[in-house]
Amino acid sequence: MRPSISIRLLIAEHHRLFRQSLRVLVERERDLLVIAEAADGREAFDLAMRHKPDLVLMDIDMPNLDGVTTTKLIRGCLPNTKILLLAIHDEDTRIVTALQAGAFGYILMNVDQADLLHIIRAAYQGEHVLSPSMPDRFARHALAAVRQTGRDSHTLLSGLTDREREMLACAAAGWSNKEIADHLCVSIETVKTHLHHIYQKLSVGGRVEAVLFFLQDK
Repeated sequence: MRPSISIRLLIAEHHRLFRQSLRVLVERERDLLVIAEAADGREAFDLAMRHKPDLVLMDIDMPNLDGVTTTKLIRGCLPNTKILLLAIHDEDTRIVTALQAGAFGYILMNVDQADLLHIIRAAYQGEHVLSPSMPDRFARHALAAVRQTGRDSHTLLSGLTDREREMLACAAAGWSNKEIADHLCVSIETVKTHLHHIYQKLSVGGRVEAVLFFLQDK
């Protein structure tokens, strides 16, 4: 018998076997209930609008509509629905893009079953979460920044020069160091130097955390 309150999930994954495996894993838990499955981003959006799930567990690389775009659409219409994105790689720009789109977590597909269930429950409670197996670098610092609601990002960012703010804006748009260098007609080493100064001024551990402070100020 299920408890009176269950976390209602939509699973969006284009590989049928993996999607079915996720459903079996989730539905072993008394407090978790899969209400729908989607095989592509468009179907995920349509089902989310129809069923209004508490949480969406979705592959970031979905056909028709990718996971990030689908996240933006769902969160725009259903701001109370939490979304966790599944991915193979822990690329910094993808983590930034996922969090910027409104995802509450970025989960590597090699995550342990128990950890995945913990992440689902934590996200439902409003926590931003990552796979425990993810390297302890920029990503974990980024989530620490999200949790620090008391910090005044505007005050911190006001200490940046116009050039530094411009570079940080480019980084927030997901540009690589080379793309920023080409756009501003400077060397890659100059970009790296400016970014290093930005991290020092903001007292952050790296690129993603700095970008999150920038986005919080928008």
